[in-house]
Amino acid sequence: MGFKDKLAKHYTEAYLTKYGDRLTQVQGNVISVKVEEKSILWIFHKIIATLIVKPERSKSVIKCTFKKNRWFKKPEFIPIAQGNLVIVQGLKAKKGKENKESIEIMNVRNLTTRKDLIPVEGDQVKRVQKIQRMKK
Repeated sequence: MGFKDKLAKHYTEAYLTKYGDRLTQVQGNVISVKVEEKSILWIFHKIIATLIVKPERSKSVIKCTFKKNRWFKKPEFIPIAQGNLVIVQGLKAKKGKENKESIEIMNVRNLTTRKDLIPVEGDQVKRVQKIQRMKK
């Protein structure tokens, strides 16, 4: 194991110990999409994307939000339409917070158009599912 591998392993273990119980993944159809872009003096750009996803074989809906701020360059969000099948990976809200039912988006994989917000190798999605099963 090289230095880069040890460093990457250390960072992933530290991240999992900090956020491991909050990591979640939702797969389902998109009911609603709302993307808001704002720019302040053409220098500071904000994007807030809100997805409402209905998980497969469930009656409930889940609200997912993506917030990104960036200087000089506009942050981008993948095109998602109503009815698309998506996998949303993110963090649940902390206990005691007002937004218990929402998920903070880290990555979105659109299975209909086969695009990712952040490109991921195929095995990493399966790893998140395995981690969730082990924690239960």
